[in-house]
Amino acid sequence: MTATVVLALDSFKGSITAAGACDALAAGWRETDPDARLVARPMADGGEGTRDAFAAAVPGARRMPVVVTGPAGRDIPAEWMLLPPAPDAPSSTGVVELAGTSGIELLGETRLPFDAHTVGFGQAIAAALDHGVSRLILGIGSSASTDGGSGMLRALGARFPGALGLRGLRAVTAVDVAEMRMPPPGGALVLSDVTNPLLGPTGAAAVFGAQKGLAPGDVADADAALRHWSEILAAALPDADAAAAGAGAAGGTGFALQAWGARLVSGSAEVADLVRLPKALAGASLVVTGEGSFDAQSAAGKAPAQVAALAAAAGVPIALVAGRIAPDADTSSFAASVSLAALAGSAEAARSDPERWLRAAGRLLAERGGDPAPPAEDIRSIRPRRD
Repeated sequence: MTATVVLALDSFKGSITAAGACDALAAGWRETDPDARLVARPMADGGEGTRDAFAAAVPGARRMPVVVTGPAGRDIPAEWMLLPPAPDAPSSTGVVELAGTSGIELLGETRLPFDAHTVGFGQAIAAALDHGVSRLILGIGSSASTDGGSGMLRALGARFPGALGLRGLRAVTAVDVAEMRMPPPGGALVLSDVTNPLLGPTGAAAVFGAQKGLAPGDVADADAALRHWSEILAAALPDADAAAAGAGAAGGTGFALQAWGARLVSGSAEVADLVRLPKALAGASLVVTGEGSFDAQSAAGKAPAQVAALAAAAGVPIALVAGRIAPDADTSSFAASVSLAALAGSAEAARSDPERWLRAAGRLLAERGGDPAPPAEDIRSIRPRRD
């Protein structure tokens, strides 16, 4: 009987998109089992690949090109996604991804800890509002800045003095929101699996500042600047809550969005629902999930953990494919696990040609589909349920 295999991988950050990973794995699987029914449901948690996940899973989704000011201050081509009306949502939805407008990958190897900003993200949101969407879905992972979302609010019409980026926050004395555009009638949903507050030892500067280029000696000053910004913004938008879970996401953009009136939710859970993953799992023989690096933190709300929870609830076996599987990773919930680094011989080799090794992983999983062979390094045998 034909097996139904659901492919629900996240992006392999900086290497291949979620949709591309699903396609490559499917290509390898079909080389071994051409009759398998393969259902792609690319996943994301609000970061890189969120927009592409919707494009792959929602029929009629349209890419809407726009030129925005990137995190380094230069104009860059970008896009937002227009989702068509659905039976349970009879109006259009705009999906805007911070990673593609103000993301750290846009800087290459450069880091601009004091000057990178979120203006481009705000400009893309404004473009979606100009189009007339009645609802927004905003993915805020992979940010380049620690500007507290100030650039985004400025692009939406908020007025205040000071330079762009973290550097300008101390100069803000008041925020005028009289002409600031607000969320559409259907609201704005923010996808993020970061639950950190804006300030303090678990806040945006302390936890995420280093990856944006902040030196250890800069963290205290950055945190103080964010505190000043939060107090000034709260005077203009009383609902602003620096202690809210997720306020520290994307260098404080979560805080600004919450103050703006958006609602922060678990990114991977919401994406799973929006791409109708639970429905796809009904009657499936196997689900395959994965991401670039699977480690101890992957269980804390990341896409593979969300997929695993849904698979367990549906009684469907699950396999893991990751660029690398860290020694501290718990893979006990997976019936099989494949490391591309192990297949390729090194993490560098796997990253240099992810499509090749994802195809190899697809072939390997398909070959092991009905073979109760003893476990091999980085892969344990699996016997999918057959229709």
